[in-house]
Amino acid sequence: MPRFFVQPGQVDGQTITVTGNDVNHIKNVLRMSCGDTLSVSDGCGRDYFCTIHEIGREQIYLHIENSWDSYVELKTKLYLFQGLPKGDKMELIIQKAVELGVSAVIPVITARTIVKLDEKKTGKRLARWQSVAESAAKQSGRGLIPQVAAPVTFKEALTMAGTMDACIMPYERAQGMDAARSLVDGLKGKKSIGIFIGPEGGFTPDEVAAAQAAGAKTMTLGRRILRTETAGLAVLSILMFELEDDACDGRAHENEPILNGRNE
Repeated sequence: MPRFFVQPGQVDGQTITVTGNDVNHIKNVLRMSCGDTLSVSDGCGRDYFCTIHEIGREQIYLHIENSWDSYVELKTKLYLFQGLPKGDKMELIIQKAVELGVSAVIPVITARTIVKLDEKKTGKRLARWQSVAESAAKQSGRGLIPQVAAPVTFKEALTMAGTMDACIMPYERAQGMDAARSLVDGLKGKKSIGIFIGPEGGFTPDEVAAAQAAGAKTMTLGRRILRTETAGLAVLSILMFELEDDACDGRAHENEPILNGRNE
């Protein structure tokens, strides 16, 4: 079922007003018409099952048939501090990280970052990255759109991570798998976790030492060296599996219609 995000102010009683680019997408891309059904999230944890009531030139009015509290979000907020990679790898990382439940992606400029961004390039890339996050959130049925922050320095990233309950950094010289499993097990119940991933070439020894001094725990991901676009997704996959609760065991929410099809 097609899924869209609106602001809470666009929800009024039993009516939701869709505006902006989504109007064109509904009308001209999906070619939906009055009576068709779609899913809407207010980005604040509330989901709505709606039918299209009226299609205008710049607005589409939806009738709310049912609503429920979103159950798809992890109780733990996961923040991915991603060393800026080359090319378009960042788009893949953002897309898959959103699917895996990340709360925010923070691009980080490290000692070994190759990419050089001026103010003009940063603005364009940030807009593109946020668009990728929104599309991934729609496709994966998220209850919110994770934010992609403007790039920060490694020092600024450590300061941000210092406000979180825990911080981990995959590192090839960390202790073995038993220590990694123990570390992950100890993350259960944390409200916020920062995950540091280096760019191509990884972190320098000085950066690792600085992260450890700031409270980050290093962990191994096994005997294989993972690329920057793989490492963060591997960690998120592990954490998603460990931190996901049994509130939803694969069945639809009791108030949610069971419908075939996937979001497009």
